[in-house]
Amino acid sequence: MKQLPKFNSILIALCVLIIVIGFALMAGEPSGATEYNPDIFSFRRITLGPMIALAGFVLMIVAILFPKRGEKDDKTQE
Repeated sequence: MKQLPKFNSILIALCVLIIVIGFALMAGEPSGATEYNPDIFSFRRITLGPMIALAGFVLMIVAILFPKRGEKDDKTQE
């Protein structure tokens, strides 16, 4: 089984960081049974956070499938 190149590993680490930032943006005080917190419907929590997390997941797929440099040349020489 092949290992991912160093560049791909760095991209994967950045994607994990982006996903964590997206989830952190969705975090906040909950709305309880005794009190209502209108912040649960803020733009940051229902739009921005999920979009950043989704972008991180999509970029993760790209980072895993990103070809290493020179791979295209190696295939043509075979």
